[in-house]
Amino acid sequence: MTGAGTGTVAVAPVAQAAEGRRADLARLSLNTATTKHLTLAEAAAAAADAGLSAIGVWRDRVQEVGAEQAARIVADQGLRVSSLCRGGFLTTPDPQAAAAALEDNRFAIREAATLGTHELIMVVGGLPACPAPGAGARPYPGDGAADPARDLVATRQRVADRIAELAPYAAEHGVRLVLEPLHPMFAADRAVVSTLGQALDLAAPFDADVVGVVVDTYHVWWDPDLQRQVARAGAEGRIASYQVCDWVLPLAAEPLNSRGHVGDGYVDFATITGWVRDAGYAGDVEVEIFNESIWADPADRTLATLAERHVRHVLPHL
Repeated sequence: MTGAGTGTVAVAPVAQAAEGRRADLARLSLNTATTKHLTLAEAAAAAADAGLSAIGVWRDRVQEVGAEQAARIVADQGLRVSSLCRGGFLTTPDPQAAAAALEDNRFAIREAATLGTHELIMVVGGLPACPAPGAGARPYPGDGAADPARDLVATRQRVADRIAELAPYAAEHGVRLVLEPLHPMFAADRAVVSTLGQALDLAAPFDADVVGVVVDTYHVWWDPDLQRQVARAGAEGRIASYQVCDWVLPLAAEPLNSRGHVGDGYVDFATITGWVRDAGYAGDVEVEIFNESIWADPADRTLATLAERHVRHVLPHL
């Protein structure tokens, strides 16, 4: 894999189908957020039964059983772990809270290594003015002065500083910190990094095998600079994951849960997938959906839909 500044496109290993699994689904990965109410054992069994070869795992499912047992569960189903979700939330100015966040991220790095995945997805965190994701803002200071808790520039600098603290530890464990830009509507509470270009700028000081980026169609489909930044990510060897789901309307009362199945909304999967392909990415394609109605569906129906939409809308352009 090439690093930054080489001017060549990185060629990643091609994801292969596990023995006895569907060849047309060789690169399709079930992210466990899509089957939120299933345990890891249930999600892994559902993925295997549907013919998939990979699963993307959220830490809540891992921590229900412990990382070593989680690794066995996945391996027993003949699956590989495409990524671990998530580390991050590194924006607090409070020294004690920052130390706790860094330690939790080190724990996540160790979990990823135990699971056998190279990729730890990082959602960097929102503004300190937001007490919790989705919560109302803390009030301005009473004197009318500028509020450091609303300072995006300083907050992003703390992200950069803390990625620098974590990068050597990740490298020691063979894990890559994978920065995920989130749609700007989540800048206040979940991620002050909103574009792929911003994520790449944060990654630039580090080796491409230590800090990378994820291209998530839900979060970046709107970006007028996306084609150029995907090409840049490929040239720098930094595309660590490709996640897909659709932008559907109307938005849910909780905007986070407004994702839809591929093909149900407005995302141009043919074009974006082609850009990712041309950038040299040949790894897994995770479907990560937050949606109350999809969570309520039977798992076999959800997996069947994932497979059908992958074959119809994504696979022809990989």
